[in-house]
Amino acid sequence: MPLFRQRETVPPAPRSITDDDTGHSWLSEIVGLVVMLAAVLGFHSFVAKPFYIPSISMMPNLLVGDRLIVSKYPYGWSWVSASFHVLPRSDWRLLGSTPEYGDIVIVVPPYAEEDWIKRVVALPGDRIAVEDGRIVLNGVVVPQKVEPPLDLPVDANAPCEDFTFPYLRRRLPSGREVCELPLRRETLPNGASYVVIDHLENQPLDDMAEIVVPEDHVFLMGDNRDHSADSREMAPGKGLNGPVPLSSIGGRAEFITFSLDGTEDWNPLTWWDALRKARAWRSLRPEIREPATTVAVSARTATGEQS
Repeated sequence: MPLFRQRETVPPAPRSITDDDTGHSWLSEIVGLVVMLAAVLGFHSFVAKPFYIPSISMMPNLLVGDRLIVSKYPYGWSWVSASFHVLPRSDWRLLGSTPEYGDIVIVVPPYAEEDWIKRVVALPGDRIAVEDGRIVLNGVVVPQKVEPPLDLPVDANAPCEDFTFPYLRRRLPSGREVCELPLRRETLPNGASYVVIDHLENQPLDDMAEIVVPEDHVFLMGDNRDHSADSREMAPGKGLNGPVPLSSIGGRAEFITFSLDGTEDWNPLTWWDALRKARAWRSLRPEIREPATTVAVSARTATGEQS
């Protein structure tokens, strides 16, 4: 009889290939990341998403380098609501509603996939024309009033080149260079009021024959009237080619979160110095004023409203 009894050994349980040495499951981690990504994409598609301003078409109210928040629900949802526009183009809308005069909206052009940003200036059923750069809405010239010029600081994202803003660049006594932008305050029939730039004469989009905005469409224009490809541009592949369907409206611009002047790089330490600090948290909803009393008159004779 042996003095010692051999101990039975139990083979270790087989390990899952998804476990590491600490017992964590890589499969669980991947599932968690997928769920988090789906939640972010769902929020961007149904609630709100960030937006970056890449062009000067909405100056002076939006500058290149502005980052803003666009709410996705005010006008309902459509094919354009989904992040990255993965859905096919269609005219369906869920819980759809119509924008108001003066709303700043994002829109997808009929020939492209990227979002543009413009302002609503005419609603379904409106008659709209443009004469000498002035909007004529339902036979009435939309009032404009000259305001003091805006001294916009010149930076990498607002360079004030001569071919865009000729003769508007000047140097202040402090030595800082600014772009002296002439402003006009435009007020739509509901009292929505905002400033626009229209500093050049006899531009291709300064005149447009009257059209009727179809049902479930809106007419959009940029605030920088001489440098905006919008609903006035009918040439294929350039602007919005007339009124745009509400199903192509992806949301309403709400406020600016922050703005960068173009001097930043990938080093986060450069971001603070590049901030345009005065632009953070600026609301993008139009100011509501008492609508001006207007009469049906040609824009070419409405000089009294411009002074």
